[in-house]
Amino acid sequence: MPGKFWPKVRREIWARAQSLFQCEQARTLKDDFTGITAEPNELKEAGYYDTAKLMVLRDVNREKKGLPPLEENEHADY
Repeated sequence: MPGKFWPKVRREIWARAQSLFQCEQARTLKDDFTGITAEPNELKEAGYYDTAKLMVLRDVNREKKGLPPLEENEHADY
């Protein structure tokens, strides 16, 4: 029987990592940003995966406690 927690959370982590990558690319490339996506190994090597993992697990923990998830700008400490 496949688990229910980690498959869902892993998908969220990868999606958040890709979002962090694209936000960083858009911020640094400005008008030259074309919406490129990174490969999973690039996200891990650049640290986006680890940052996203911390953010998603923090949000899961907050949700479990009945608290709202943090807004993107509140994750600025990563």
